[in-house]
Amino acid sequence: MPKHYRPPGKKKEGNAARYMTRSQAVKHLQVTLPVFRRLCILKGVFPREPKKKVKGNHHTYYHVKDIMFLKHEPLLEKLRDIWAYEKKVKKALSKKNRDLAERLLTRKPTYTLDRLIRERYPSFIDALRDLDDCLTMVHLFAALPAIEREKIEVKRIHNCRRLGHEWQAYISQTHKLQKTFISVKGIYYQAEVEGQKITWLTPHALQQVVPEDVDYNVMLTFLEFYETLLAFVNFKLYHSINVKYPPILDPRLEALAEELYALSRYLDASSKAPALEPQAVGSSGTEQSEAQQKGATLEESELRLAQLQHQLPSNEPGALMHLVQNASAEDEDDDETMMRKTLFKNMKFFLSREVPRESLLFVIPAFGGLVSWEGEGAPFIESDQTITHQIVDRPTQGRRFLSREYVQPQWVYDCINARIIIPVDEYLVGKVPPPHLSPFVDNEAEGYIPEYAETVRRLQAAARKEVLPMPGVGKEDLDDPQNLLVEGIVSRTKAIEASENKKKMSMHQKQYHDELKMELEGAQYSSVLSLNKQKPSEEVEAGEESILDLQQVADDAANMSKVVMSRRKRRLYEAMQIGRERKRSHIDRLKERKKKLDEAKKSNQN
Repeated sequence: MPKHYRPPGKKKEGNAARYMTRSQAVKHLQVTLPVFRRLCILKGVFPREPKKKVKGNHHTYYHVKDIMFLKHEPLLEKLRDIWAYEKKVKKALSKKNRDLAERLLTRKPTYTLDRLIRERYPSFIDALRDLDDCLTMVHLFAALPAIEREKIEVKRIHNCRRLGHEWQAYISQTHKLQKTFISVKGIYYQAEVEGQKITWLTPHALQQVVPEDVDYNVMLTFLEFYETLLAFVNFKLYHSINVKYPPILDPRLEALAEELYALSRYLDASSKAPALEPQAVGSSGTEQSEAQQKGATLEESELRLAQLQHQLPSNEPGALMHLVQNASAEDEDDDETMMRKTLFKNMKFFLSREVPRESLLFVIPAFGGLVSWEGEGAPFIESDQTITHQIVDRPTQGRRFLSREYVQPQWVYDCINARIIIPVDEYLVGKVPPPHLSPFVDNEAEGYIPEYAETVRRLQAAARKEVLPMPGVGKEDLDDPQNLLVEGIVSRTKAIEASENKKKMSMHQKQYHDELKMELEGAQYSSVLSLNKQKPSEEVEAGEESILDLQQVADDAANMSKVVMSRRKRRLYEAMQIGRERKRSHIDRLKERKKKLDEAKKSNQN
């Protein structure tokens, strides 16, 4: 009998029965590797990492149940039909049978991913949780150029652009945008929809360079799934605010590449005129019969569009970005939503040519502002005397209006993140703006608070009429009754009482630490009490030595705790200490850099 002989009826056990390699999976499904990758992406099947890799570490493993799940997928049969169809077309063209090839091209097999969306996302919340990568991918392809060799078609780019603008129009008009940050990679946004925080990245409006070392077939497969997912999400969101989907845009604005503004007008009109749709089909039976005879979908769209334009002229300023007032009137807004709605209230912005127009058209209306731009289709012109702020990014201006402020684009984003109107002095044209702080970083957790973050915090406290300590004074100093007396917050009697209570608390606290120290040194509790009774005056005069003793007590307690720890907990504790030390060194490095920058600024000024 051979050494590696296995009886034919013996079953596999362990990892060999639960996992299979990618080569085994491709052979089992009888498909090519590109088709297998496409099927795994669409179905959401990803490689696994078994504890013991029976075929070696250089293989990719999949769960056997996942492969059996793919084996009975109806989409697999569709992909096989498409593969067979492409072979027939190729064969007809090679035989120069033009008639057969043209006939085959009219009968290409198609498929939809609607069933897969419902299968992978049973509820709407599940779809929202998986929307971060979807929005980032759609906005990325919306900014890419069309390349035939990579199969990036113009039609697909336009579809991504339309889906992205539909999402932005909903977020802007329902005031669900929360955070935004401009980075080198692009512009980050965060919105909260149905209790789910969704963060996505949009590229800058620049000429995109398409790298050659990227597998665009894999990316296009992901994009195919994400397009269907985002269309479902937009459909659900638009119907939740009683707006028909897909929207019908103003063709003139759409031709001028102003889809976002056209969407806002459509949403505003739909929210203000819910009975518009039945009237647009035809007000009489004669018109309805004529529409049915002509076939009619185009007529219905034109009638609806004509009534929309009649009700809302294109140059009307009040038509800009006021969606869903009637639809959202039933729900009471919380304080945060009201703050977002009224942050830029009664402000009119005008955008110059050089600023990121699409981003500002998205974020300014999301916080209650009116916005226009330079070009055709704009709601109001630059010479409008009611404009309060003009967003510019040029050092010089040809003409200036004294009735408005000229600020840099960063001012808008900083006001949004701070939820207050920051003074424009530091953001004027020609000045170096303050640091653009990320709202996604928790300064308290990091242990380092930038100087400008402290300035913004004081502005926020002033807006809320709160009392904050002076610069260089900690929060604990606010509890000092003498400081409160100087500030005029409390009376002299209350200050004296609070001072006495504070002294008593400090005495008890010091006594406790001394007792703890004596216990660690091996002294008895009774002797500690007698020692404390004999020397009450010496405790008061301890001063700086007691602080050093408390530090020593804390170190001794930490060492004793470390001794009684298990090996696993001790290693975890040491790793935590290493992480804290790294954070402290990082903070010290940031402070050193800040100090050097300040010195360099002072030397330049001198």
